[in-house]
Amino acid sequence: MVLSLGRTLYNLTARRAGGGDDARPARPPGDLIWLHAAEVGCSRGLRQLALRLVEELGVTILLTCPDEVPLTANMLHQHPPADTPAEARAFLSHWAPALVIMAEGELRPAVLHEAEQRKLAVIMVDARAPYLMQGREGWYPGLIRTALRSIKQVLAVDEAAARAFRRAGAGEVAVAGRMEEPSAALSYHEPERAMLAGLMATRPVWLAVDVPAAEEAAVIAAHRSALRLAHRLLLILVPQDAGRAAELAAGMEAAEGWTVAQRALDQEPDTETEVYIPDSDAEYGLWYRLAPVSYMGGSLLGEGCARNPMEPAALGSAIVYGPRPGGYGSVFGRLGAAQAARAVGSAGDLGDALSDLLAPDRAARLAQAAWTLASDGVEVTDRVVDFARDVLDGRS
Repeated sequence: MVLSLGRTLYNLTARRAGGGDDARPARPPGDLIWLHAAEVGCSRGLRQLALRLVEELGVTILLTCPDEVPLTANMLHQHPPADTPAEARAFLSHWAPALVIMAEGELRPAVLHEAEQRKLAVIMVDARAPYLMQGREGWYPGLIRTALRSIKQVLAVDEAAARAFRRAGAGEVAVAGRMEEPSAALSYHEPERAMLAGLMATRPVWLAVDVPAAEEAAVIAAHRSALRLAHRLLLILVPQDAGRAAELAAGMEAAEGWTVAQRALDQEPDTETEVYIPDSDAEYGLWYRLAPVSYMGGSLLGEGCARNPMEPAALGSAIVYGPRPGGYGSVFGRLGAAQAARAVGSAGDLGDALSDLLAPDRAARLAQAAWTLASDGVEVTDRVVDFARDVLDGRS
């Protein structure tokens, strides 16, 4: 039959498949839940789910992802198994999970078929669109439809994603939204914030985050342009290389005639200061709280955004970013879709965006949308935890 042909053709490609080379440590006693992320970007939500499952259900978590991820107690990491019948059987026999939770939409037909044979529940979370795992793409008649029928429930991020899964043949599909990600709200020292806020008083402030040398001129030009509209504007500039602070300060003072304060020299941003340079990146929780607008350094002319844009989002700072998202492409995509960040394409655009966002109501709209995005997802995570509890209790 056609469906068997698709699976047969897929299994014939197994000799080209990678993965499954990790030595498997001994399985811990007790219940174990397998969480699978196709790439490190979607592992963030899964890791938060893992923390909840460990805390509330007392299970061990096996997290498979091609890249290493931070682990805590009762969490194990393995590279994903090769998707072949033999490897799927060996992997599931060794780990004996009570439940499998996959993310985004990557399908592993051999694993799903073996899970179905074992009557092992599989759910898909943060689901966007179904696709065969990288390296195993090809024409396999009916294979995606068959693989989807092995999944008990699909929790789609939105209605468009739900339609994609239904068209592909998924059974139970629900629009749930995205799962909660680990909080990006960085800590800070309140007395220090209060003191600096007092010094800055009612001045407009913007923050340039982790700025590489290649972008320093663009940030300086944007500040110069915006100062024409708001002569009291203060720039908090955090260079990617803290050792450049003195050279940067001297250059701006000579070329621009600005007063530059350096935190490393115990200088404070008084009313005459145009630029304030912190001495390290360890206090971003403080700077995000002081700056209504944050430009994500590295995203314009650097090698890609170096810090998680959910950090300013979680602390109410409007986000400006360039065309190089680095490892945060999916995060910027979500921010853009929610109209929660301003994209710029050039150094000139950065100055225009900054000038526009000096209007407090415009910055506030972006910041509110970003904060809403950063703080949602708890209900979806609750739903998955409840499903896992029912599985362990034998009710699902």
